This record gives sequence, C-alpha cells and structure tokens, in this order.
Amino acid sequence: MNVIKVLVADDEERMRRLVCDFLKRQGYAVVEAEDGRQALDYFSAMEQSVSLMILDVMMPVMDGLEVLRAIRKYSKVPVIMLTAKSTESDELLGFGLGADEYITKPFSPMILIARVQAVLKRYNVALNEKKELAGLEIDETAHTVCSDGTEIELTPKEFELLVYLCSNVGIALSRDKILNSVWDYEYFGDARTVDTHIKKLRLKLGEKGDYIQTVRGLGYKFEVPK
Repeated sequence: MNVIKVLVADDEERMRRLVCDFLKRQGYAVVEAEDGRQALDYFSAMEQSVSLMILDVMMPVMDGLEVLRAIRKYSKVPVIMLTAKSTESDELLGFGLGADEYITKPFSPMILIARVQAVLKRYNVALNEKKELAGLEIDETAHTVCSDGTEIELTPKEFELLVYLCSNVGIALSRDKILNSVWDYEYFGDARTVDTHIKKLRLKLGEKGDYIQTVRGLGYKFEVPK
C-alpha cells in the first residue's frame, strides 16, 4: 500500500508532535526534524519518497525560509510554511521563494489537514483509496467495508458518512458540519438526520460501532483504540 510521506520540521517539540499526530491519524507517514539543517539533510537523503514538507519559519541553525531556498534549487516538492507572526511581506517573501501555502499559528488541526489535502491535490498526490483502522477496512474504490474480514452492507449514504468520519479521526465534528459535508449544503433537513444514520451505522458495525463516539453538546468523533 502506498502511503504519502510528509517531512515536518519545527524546533518546538510540542507543536511538532501535535502536527505529526494529526497527520498520522489521517494515514500519512511522517518524518520529524528538529531544526532546519536536520530537515534539509533528511530531505536530501529521502527526496524521492517525500511528497510534502511542512516547515516552521523560525528555527535554529537554518530557518524555514533558508531551507525552502535551498531545496528549490533542485526540487519542486510542495511546501507548507508554519509561522507565529504572519505579515504580508513575510508571506510574499515565502511565496517568492516557492512556498505553496502559509498557515499562521495557532491553527485548527482541521485547517491544517484541509490545507495539506488541498496542496497535495494540486500536485495530483492522493492517499491510497483503502483505509485500515483497527480491524475495519474501507475501500473507497470498490465501495466496500469489511470488519475483521467480513463485509458489511451499508447504504450509499451510510458509506459516505463512515468515510467522512474516518477521514477525520480524533476530530470532534458538529452535527451541522457532518450534515453539510455528507449531505452537502443543498440539503434542507435537520441534524436529527445525522443522529439517525449514526445509530444505524453503529448497529451495522457491531463492536466497531464503538469507534463512533458521541461528543456531548456537539456531535460525534471517530476514535480508534490505541
């Protein structure tokens, strides 16, 4: 199975781990670098297998812009810059050096994932259509779901709902957001539609239905056991 590899460089360990954790939850393989020099060394050693770089602007040894300037001499790999203070001049400099996207700290993990997916889409890079989550196998191409090897029959909308939840592992999703994303903005029903489909989906998934957790006062999230 082909897995997209992302190189994340940030000298702040807490931020780096946060970014890496959410990327891993979405099925990406992640390589961590603690500073700009390490990021450049890692990328030079594995250039052909890295599909995306996420670089913090302010890093010791070499900052993110220096790393970007160096890799743009020989690579067009997509790059997302993270910055604590974003000014127009900073962004213009980064874009001028070849950055594909800027994200200002602090940011929502959902925004990060959305930007990562958008950048990869522009470069025609996509995750494998088959997801495997703690015994649950989802094949988007074949439109099938298997639990521990046994196929589960889902309606088209139940399948879309499951795929959406699994694409946002660990992220609390409001009923309205689920409704708008799965049923689209043209749907004129109410949030009870989400509750009804979640109930049916849980029943069909059996024990795996426990992966769909209720977030009191908000909606739901998909969480797999560690």
